[in-house]
Amino acid sequence: MRQIHNATRRAVVSALASLPLAGATAACGQVARQEPERSRLVAYFSRSGNTRVIAGLIQRSVDADLFEIQPASAYPADYLATVEQARQERDSGFEPPLASGVAGIAKYDTIYLGFPIWGTTTPPVIRSFLRQHDLSGKTLVPFVTHGGYGLGNAREILASHAPGARIEPPFSMEADQERRTMDAVNAWLGSS
Repeated sequence: MRQIHNATRRAVVSALASLPLAGATAACGQVARQEPERSRLVAYFSRSGNTRVIAGLIQRSVDADLFEIQPASAYPADYLATVEQARQERDSGFEPPLASGVAGIAKYDTIYLGFPIWGTTTPPVIRSFLRQHDLSGKTLVPFVTHGGYGLGNAREILASHAPGARIEPPFSMEADQERRTMDAVNAWLGSS
């Protein structure tokens, strides 16, 4: 009987010890200070959908909020027209205005930032996103899609546009289905 009593007592004491201290503090007439809940955000820009798919996978895996970065004026639907516009923006240093920003960016500790590499660099809209949001003290985890060119100067752009952020090594994946499809169709049409 004594062993059963001691085992029960230990279980009750263990259970009570695991209760949050906030309840015990409040019971003593003191107000417990709770730290604000911090969370994760997956912010991404995707033209053809490749980066969007990765963003969705990350968002579900790490239980994060999701934000699609969009320019105020959409890029052209035509791939080659988009390439030309992006080249002009890059060469002139233009950073297009965004359709919207992340409300309450301060509540996020970790931001997964996804984008394709355009012309061996980050798209101008990503530069706009970084300038518009203060990421000081936050962890920035880039995930990048590219058409075979690798990261280009993306690391340097992230460091210069988010100087106060801790930048993790990026995830990088070749995902150039749109260009391959266009080349294959054009080759097929040219052979007819």
